[in-house]
Amino acid sequence: MKICIMTDMEGCAGIMNAQDYIYSNSVYYEAACEMATLEVSAAVEGALEAGATEVLVVDGHGPGAMKRNLLHPKARLLGGRPWPQELVAGGCDGSFNAALMIGQHAMSGTDGGHLCHTMSFDVEEYRLNDIPMGELGLYMLVAGYFAVPLIMVSGDDAACAEARALVPNIETCEIKCGIKRGSSHGLTGEENSRFNAMAIHLHPDEARARIRKHAFRAVRRIPEIAPYRLEAPYTLAVVNRPSAEKPKPERAVFKAVDYLELMRQLRGGAPSRKGKAAAKPAAAASQPAAKPRAAASAKAAPVKPKRAATIRRPSAGKVAQRKRRK
Repeated sequence: MKICIMTDMEGCAGIMNAQDYIYSNSVYYEAACEMATLEVSAAVEGALEAGATEVLVVDGHGPGAMKRNLLHPKARLLGGRPWPQELVAGGCDGSFNAALMIGQHAMSGTDGGHLCHTMSFDVEEYRLNDIPMGELGLYMLVAGYFAVPLIMVSGDDAACAEARALVPNIETCEIKCGIKRGSSHGLTGEENSRFNAMAIHLHPDEARARIRKHAFRAVRRIPEIAPYRLEAPYTLAVVNRPSAEKPKPERAVFKAVDYLELMRQLRGGAPSRKGKAAAKPAAAASQPAAKPRAAASAKAAPVKPKRAATIRRPSAGKVAQRKRRK
């Protein structure tokens, strides 16, 4: 049984803010990489205990975060930078039985989402076929392209709620909770990176224990969780945040019939200042046939992610540097 684990950093316990933790020149970046790697190792252990025979870990954080010497010895690691166009699917393909996401954050503008953003703090919003979409949903669709279900997400409570809005019966593991309420709509990228930089965190040891437990349960539940898909064709609108140099938000539109072609455009295309399509629609291409698997033929109905105002959490009281594209 093959499992693919996509990783990020901002949703890990102990990652307190953007400026001090998530960039390669941040003062606590090495410690942040260690915490992220150990959370992923816990997920690997849970998956193996549940019957997985092969686990591929994909280093998905912008500048990279996985430490090979600390990662579970039975996991294989896909890492290195720069990210080539050939890996637009992030290492996932039809040979995998399921995928997980560890250390995930909510989409840009999410009410209460700790360090929430979409690809970069400079992005205001992604809308795919008019559905607000974050990194989590984009990767769900990559996996779904190959009929692979995304069965588990760990991160802050807002990211977990976002996952359940797309796939209601997905396994989720909440390991921290953002404090600040309200939306970051209209803020600059620097302002956005500081907007919700406080959260209530589990101790890293407790977070890893929970991740291991939920990963075990998720792998055992593979037959219950269907891949997430949206019908083609695809139109992705990207709105960037205002800045001192460009006070009016820029908008770009990417169009394709094939989902991976859309992702290639997104990785390789610069935002269009006039808001026109960054590339013409790709020639029609059929998606790979779903591989045999119990319940894999069940098509997940696209569900709009709930706006963050519906997410309830305790009400207690990225510097201008852009995060590299993942």
